[in-house]
Amino acid sequence: MTEPSKVIHIRNVGHEISENDLLQLVQPFGVVTKLVMLRAKNQALLQMHDLTSAVNVLQYYTSVQPSVRGRNVYIQFSSHQELTTADQNSQGRKGDQDSQPNRILLVTIHHMLYPITVEVLHQVFSPYGFVEKIVTFQKSAGFQALIQYQSRQSALQARSSLQGRNIYDGCCQLDIQFSNLNELQVNYNNERSRDFTNPSLPTEQRGKSSQHSYGDAGSLYALQASGARVAFAQMGNAAAIAAAFSSGLPPGVTGTNDRCTLLATNLNPDKIDEDKLFNLFSIYGNIVRIKLLRNKPDHALVQMGDGFQAELAVHFLKGALLFGKRLELNFSKYPNITPAADTHEYAGSSLNRFNNNAVKNYKYCCSPTKMIHLSSLPQDVTEEDIVTHLEEHGTIVNVKLFEVNGKKQALVLFEDEEQATEALVCKHANTIDRSVIRISFSQLQSI
Repeated sequence: MTEPSKVIHIRNVGHEISENDLLQLVQPFGVVTKLVMLRAKNQALLQMHDLTSAVNVLQYYTSVQPSVRGRNVYIQFSSHQELTTADQNSQGRKGDQDSQPNRILLVTIHHMLYPITVEVLHQVFSPYGFVEKIVTFQKSAGFQALIQYQSRQSALQARSSLQGRNIYDGCCQLDIQFSNLNELQVNYNNERSRDFTNPSLPTEQRGKSSQHSYGDAGSLYALQASGARVAFAQMGNAAAIAAAFSSGLPPGVTGTNDRCTLLATNLNPDKIDEDKLFNLFSIYGNIVRIKLLRNKPDHALVQMGDGFQAELAVHFLKGALLFGKRLELNFSKYPNITPAADTHEYAGSSLNRFNNNAVKNYKYCCSPTKMIHLSSLPQDVTEEDIVTHLEEHGTIVNVKLFEVNGKKQALVLFEDEEQATEALVCKHANTIDRSVIRISFSQLQSI
């Protein structure tokens, strides 16, 4: 038996299997720090963040046959205890062999759950030397960037240190090669390109591609440079996202949105308030603040914790029925809601669901259903108590009370989705016999 190691050896890796496929195979168990594709041998070497994560991978796949794109792959501990620079340079890719070291790096981002901007790349690469220019663009290989250092030695050190590393935990893995370009031509200083030696360049109108010779970046949502540092703090849940959506994001969810503020319209102004909106939107992410627009009483702004959570809310809630109105939901033109007397603050609320058990909460995200799940119930609660608490919101078809780890929970089936949604927005975080109850949608079809 090979001695346990952080490095995992994977065999039968066909050419149709990508680096992202292998990442999705193991990321639920921990963070991947390095990945080497040995294409000539149909093998791969993958280094986990710690030994425990690697052991968990091997234990799980001892009882479950791992399969990628319909092909069985075989996993064992590697004889390597650590992947070295020499290992990473042995991948045998033609591009690596043909491109001679120079001061310009070609960087490809794999498993990109979050947008990567010039500011982010500058923070990652500048510790290794003075970065003169950066250009980002979208190509068939994915999101790429060209990074020009002042010296070739800085580029060598950056590639040696960063190859195979993740920008954020569990995602945005760096694949770095030397470019064959001699000099980058930068025409604009904006979120897609930057000449750090010439700060007087124009910013150019937002939305147009600034570097047609390198690629088209116009389709990417862009983080404003001033918000990049904030974005770094908000990416802490990237590992949770990678684990929750290991088999892929919901259809239509890109994972590249950075706009956190949503505009909800066609609300029922006689019945809606900020807390009810919080109860609904907090199913998809943490809430920072909410503002009802007094001059447009059926409009509200909702600021989510980050762009990914905002995208989930739009995906799952757009068109939902709420108090007799069909909810219209779009990204706002405002990057955030300015704190004021007429805004409700929720950033520090203990009721934000994603402060704990983020993986579980992401997994349970879905559109409104007829079935709601109640937890944190008092131990002596009865089905009759639950019916009494909820029946004002619609026709209850069935109720089931049960225990999980000694704690009372319940499923309640309403006649339709609108009634279940009303019960959730009105009664989540209310109390039954001094217990603050928690309500979410259930994806079960029947009790």
